[in-house]
Amino acid sequence: MRKRGIIKHYQIFICYFSTYFIAMKRFILLGIAAVLASCGSPDGSSSRDTGSPAFDAESFISYVKTLSADEFLGRKPFTKGDTLTVNYIADEFEKIGLEPGNGNSYFQEVPMVEITSDPAGELVFRGNGNQFRLAYLDDYVIGSQRTDTQINIPETELVFAGFGIVAPEYQWDDYAGLDAKGKTVVVMVGDPGFYDDNLFKGDTMTYYGRWTYKFEEAARQGATGVLIIHETGAASYGWNVVRSGWTGPQLTLETPDSGASRAAFEGWITSETAGKLFDLAGNGDLIAQAKKPGFKPVPLNVTTSVSIQNQVRKSTSNNVLGKVSGSKYPDEYVIYTAHWDHLGVGEPVDGDSIYNGAIDNASGVAALFELAKAFKTIETPPERSILFLAVTAEEEGLLGSAYYAGNPVYPLNKTVANINIDALSAIGRTNDLAVIGLGQSEMDDYASRAAEKHGRTIVPGGNPSSGSFFRSDHFNFAKVGIPALYTGSGSDVIGKDSTEIASLREAFGKRYHHVSDEYDELWDVGGMIADIEVAFDVGYTLSRERTFPKWKAGSEFKELGEQRLR
Repeated sequence: MRKRGIIKHYQIFICYFSTYFIAMKRFILLGIAAVLASCGSPDGSSSRDTGSPAFDAESFISYVKTLSADEFLGRKPFTKGDTLTVNYIADEFEKIGLEPGNGNSYFQEVPMVEITSDPAGELVFRGNGNQFRLAYLDDYVIGSQRTDTQINIPETELVFAGFGIVAPEYQWDDYAGLDAKGKTVVVMVGDPGFYDDNLFKGDTMTYYGRWTYKFEEAARQGATGVLIIHETGAASYGWNVVRSGWTGPQLTLETPDSGASRAAFEGWITSETAGKLFDLAGNGDLIAQAKKPGFKPVPLNVTTSVSIQNQVRKSTSNNVLGKVSGSKYPDEYVIYTAHWDHLGVGEPVDGDSIYNGAIDNASGVAALFELAKAFKTIETPPERSILFLAVTAEEEGLLGSAYYAGNPVYPLNKTVANINIDALSAIGRTNDLAVIGLGQSEMDDYASRAAEKHGRTIVPGGNPSSGSFFRSDHFNFAKVGIPALYTGSGSDVIGKDSTEIASLREAFGKRYHHVSDEYDELWDVGGMIADIEVAFDVGYTLSRERTFPKWKAGSEFKELGEQRLR
């Protein structure tokens, strides 16, 4: 499956058969801390060659248990659990000795809007003297990010705009020649590379393939509405995810224009519904045409009307910020992020209704605390400042990190990089470290060097075709040009056979976004501690340099990164 590095064989040799000479040789090559880390200790603690104290597994576990306790009510924004959580994080930052990260405050208010959209019954497509009706939830979902209580579109013409992509670097423009004002664009999920390896980045999805981009580009084009055609393979999830995820109360950031810059309505239709639509339009092979270069938007000669009733509730949540000021360059920042929120309280499952979110993402916030303690106690302090940013509303669409990126406390051109920690693996130590979005930026190289110091290698992580790189908070830093690192669990687990590994992966997989995501005896925190070590080394190295990491050739964020530093 994934190749193990040569370094693994050194680790095994040293741990079990080392002599004084070999140990000294290992010390020279990688540092004695990496040897100790590879041998490991029963409680998951380890030492490191940076001079900082070992990360304390028991302390880490204690933080996880506290944050995922029932007392915090699932840490959902706009609830009592929100207030309890952010106050606890701020108190811990202060106890650790971090300075307030936003002037004299540990908080950054994040104004948000909760919108519950209720479409008026069936959606009807009319054209060529015929029509057909769409059933809400079964055939389509629809909503609005505008805070108007009533959205009424008496009539709008439907236009098929391929993938809905404008990407000059790939010589691709699905909106070429189209005036989208007053119209509803129908677009495909994914990008052309999913269907043709010679286009875009092949089976590695670019941001152009994400549903968020589709909605954003339609708004930039002035469209009245946008409907994405769901396709399970390209989306990497079934219609059930769309049906549940895009209905009910939806949180979004409050904007000065109350959402007026967005399309009046945004939604999805099933692939079966799209087939009927194209048949109604008299052009059934449009999907095939849109997958080829040079496609131009096609009017469907079909219209529809839309009526949506919105219930709107405004409130604020908070990002929590603490910092260690740099000893030489305090105006330059390395930012560690982890989201503190989870799903709150839901319908009871076997008598339990609290979504505790221990792995997702009490583990990440606990890692922030451990990293903060390390940076506070290290013998040679960081020369650049280190900002620890616990963000809100990740589960609602990366909202807290989006707000910070759009309203940065510290200038973007003074922000060196972002290191994001989200849902650490409880399966155990691995010889490899998975980097999500490998190949995007020089942060890969920092991760590789840090991993090697601890006897590990890096491998590609996540599911490239599903756009894993765009699904956690680091992405909002990438969108403003800041190189970002997001690592995940490796696959080469140490000390466990394949049967045990498969069993653990299945068990923890079932806990994702489930009430059972709690700390228990199944957890092996050794891998979590090892990943925190790498995260520390990357940030500490960056804090003692004068250069800024860059985006690599071919990254869709390269130009943004260059603009940021001009």
